[in-house]
Amino acid sequence: MVTKQGFLALAPQYTTTSELLSASARRRGMDVEVLGGAPTGRRGAHYYGGPAFAARVADDLEVALLEPSDDWLGTLPHEYTGRHIAMSSLSEARRLSRPAFVKPPREKSFPAAVYATGDDLPPGPDAPVLISEVVTWAAEFRLYVLDGEVRTGSQYSTFGRLDAEPLEGHRHEAGVREFAAHLLATCGEGLPSAVVVDVGLLTTPESGAEWAVVEANMAWFSNCYAADPDLALDAVLRSAGPRAGLSERDRRFCRHIEDAAPAG
Repeated sequence: MVTKQGFLALAPQYTTTSELLSASARRRGMDVEVLGGAPTGRRGAHYYGGPAFAARVADDLEVALLEPSDDWLGTLPHEYTGRHIAMSSLSEARRLSRPAFVKPPREKSFPAAVYATGDDLPPGPDAPVLISEVVTWAAEFRLYVLDGEVRTGSQYSTFGRLDAEPLEGHRHEAGVREFAAHLLATCGEGLPSAVVVDVGLLTTPESGAEWAVVEANMAWFSNCYAADPDLALDAVLRSAGPRAGLSERDRRFCRHIEDAAPAG
């Protein structure tokens, strides 16, 4: 367990993950503060919560919010995705005449889902989107990655249905870890040092079943499901911690960078 100084600052919206992470933080001697509307005036914060609230408090807290780049998934070799994925725009997606999985790469501005045609996409301003071939996931896993290593994880769904189960001891643990190790060794430099990577067992009629990347997300706003919260917290603390401790490597992954300074 990594011992951290400072405190864990939580967005006001309650989640089961915030409760689990709070308990873990307190076990290692950290203060936990649920944020309100007024500035805290405290330094040394690590944040967990939604991006909309983070945008309001990040500068006051002086936290560096790390997140994967919008196009990371679309730049992966086919051997890691098992499907065609393209970075595009919502206006282009509206021209689709075939079913496709469409999602915002970062914000949850509209539901990530399979849309029969572009006409079925919800209204809204033009924005970047990821467009993917429609596939079936037999099982999906959330992995908490810190410094290129999977620290803990959880199955979170089977065939699209919520089905949380710890990675540790899971029948697919060896397969998940082997695939993740190859992925991170090859493409890990394109990710922040602390991040969540979702992978899954991809079932297709042509090739049977294979492991593939579902997506990558910020650890500071991810459901930990059945992952070990003590180990997940290590990734969360790094993913949204004090700007004064931001490494040079992670600067390009920092959402609020204007006043951020590299470590040292």
